[in-house]
Amino acid sequence: MRAYKQDYAGWVEDTAQALEQGRFGEIDLVALADEVRDLGISERERLESALRVLLVHLLKAKYQPEKRTRSWDASIRVQRKHVAKYLKQSPSLRCELDEFLEDAYDDARIEAATQTGFDIDTFPETCEWSVAEVLEGIS
Repeated sequence: MRAYKQDYAGWVEDTAQALEQGRFGEIDLVALADEVRDLGISERERLESALRVLLVHLLKAKYQPEKRTRSWDASIRVQRKHVAKYLKQSPSLRCELDEFLEDAYDDARIEAATQTGFDIDTFPETCEWSVAEVLEGIS
């Protein structure tokens, strides 16, 4: 079995084969546990990234309506679909949506300020929309 730190791709393949063949004694359990944890982190990062992109476009659409484009609208729809898909794949993340929204908003606010050229104080320090409004459309 190849070593985790010397050949990651090889280690992954060897580990998958060992699991499939029931050769559990050959598996580096500590490394495997780390990788499984990293999968959970990746899911959280994907969800937060989709929320961030969504929030950037929502902020730009609200605070710079004269420059609103079909591209922004498409991005809003696509990111809402991505969030819904991620939550369907990992429903346990739904209970953390408020926290994800808060974290994503901090970055979205910075990006929106950079992209619009507006002072960051143009955008509220805390997200002005609820999770439901962000995901379902703002009234």
